[in-house]
Amino acid sequence: MSDRHDPTPEQRADWQRRFRSTTWTLLPNPPLAPRAQNAMDEVLLEEMAAGRRGPHIRFWNWTSNAVIIGRFQSVKNEINLAAAEEMGVTISRRLTGGGAMLIEPQNAITYTIAAPEELVKGMSFAESYQFFDSWVLDSLRDLGVDAWYVPLNDITSSGGKIGGAAQARKKGIALHHTTCAYAMTPGVLTRILRIGKEKLSDKGITSADKRVGPLRDQTDLDRDVIINHMIGHFRDQYGLVDSNFTDGEHQRLQHLVAEKYDTDDWVYALP
Repeated sequence: MSDRHDPTPEQRADWQRRFRSTTWTLLPNPPLAPRAQNAMDEVLLEEMAAGRRGPHIRFWNWTSNAVIIGRFQSVKNEINLAAAEEMGVTISRRLTGGGAMLIEPQNAITYTIAAPEELVKGMSFAESYQFFDSWVLDSLRDLGVDAWYVPLNDITSSGGKIGGAAQARKKGIALHHTTCAYAMTPGVLTRILRIGKEKLSDKGITSADKRVGPLRDQTDLDRDVIINHMIGHFRDQYGLVDSNFTDGEHQRLQHLVAEKYDTDDWVYALP
């Protein structure tokens, strides 16, 4: 494929060395409300910056349908608000950039990977995106899905785009997360998002219109089987220590949702 962007053997060896030089923890994936999921990223970033939490991976489970918009997007420019309200879809803003993502709890695979910026020292921003998702590409190929990376931040395949990534760099921490489409309910995406439609404002970064190729169209495996395979692949290649959220992290999460992520000032902010 002309858009295929595989690492060189030298890059792959360097990336594997970097992953193996780090002690990684795996956090639990209890179902959380969409805004709590986005707030959790900030809680854990704060904990890492304070030295109380190390590099980690966590997969997200959701309690409801949602549209997650990027830090620099405009809600009215991305979302059909009447349709979202009618369908009970939560609108949530994350702290990373990138485009809007439609989330149906059983149809999305979302994960966060966070590490000190030192881990990607010397890489371009584009290389760091591919680096953080390289293990997922390998695990999908293990399952027979011919996935590859398209800069800046897309995981794609011959069947279409599988997922997209976003990053934030704060307090010396590189926070990276990716959402992959496992399946899609027909018609929901075009009804909720304004992709391919006239934008209402020129404010904010707009989402790209790309053909989506959900994993369910490319494999018969259940969503949880794919997630467990991804975790197992990372554990086998780079090591994972199982961990849990602390009481302090749970308490901080409740405060941060109430003080920031649940507020109109955050959700409907104009970039």
